[in-house]
Amino acid sequence: MIEAREFTGFKPETLRFFRDLAANNDKLWFESHRSEYEEHILTPARSLVLVLGRRLRKTAARVQADPRVNQSLFRLNRDTRFSRDKTPYKTHLALWFWEGPGPRMECSGYYFHLEPQRLMLGAGVYRFPDRMIEEYRRSVVHPKHGPALAKALDRVTGGGLFTIGGRHFKKTPRDFDPSHKNADLLLYNGLYAGTETPVPEELFSDLLVDYCLDRFEKMRPLHQWLLALTQRAA
Repeated sequence: MIEAREFTGFKPETLRFFRDLAANNDKLWFESHRSEYEEHILTPARSLVLVLGRRLRKTAARVQADPRVNQSLFRLNRDTRFSRDKTPYKTHLALWFWEGPGPRMECSGYYFHLEPQRLMLGAGVYRFPDRMIEEYRRSVVHPKHGPALAKALDRVTGGGLFTIGGRHFKKTPRDFDPSHKNADLLLYNGLYAGTETPVPEELFSDLLVDYCLDRFEKMRPLHQWLLALTQRAA
């Protein structure tokens, strides 16, 4: 059981660790600096997961915020089996807060991604599983769910802070009308909103929690639509 602690911010050493790891991406260097990884990455990241999860549950009661690796914390180790890049470690911190039925990466959720030069925040489903893609397409053209999605996307993108990602296909899927007003959304195999900025000063204090919550809240209309989708597809 991981003890819940208040989050007080990351330290400059967090960013320095990832810069140094990028320059020394091998097992020998990492093992000799493991204590720095635990102190400056894992410990504050776990606290952030617990605190941010507690706050997120005020508007998303069933959101999962589990401070274990392979739960809300993505593994630092890279899967190099099918990659030309054989460096063993990722050079960023990634956190995931998911909600809905099914495996965590098949649910909609909120994403936190920290690199030495930038912070990315997002919400949605990165890639629809096979069982969900057909339900997504039917929902896009549905007389009720389709307009609700268009409205959610308008609300998320209206302020100009967020972009929408997930477009993948070049042609409208078979059996769907390419002239439908939502036809462009049929070209997506995932659907998510995101924003990317230079590392903010809030990273180094407890203000990071409110910083993330403010942006997650603005993306919530899309998350809620996708949450309903995952429930229909379950």
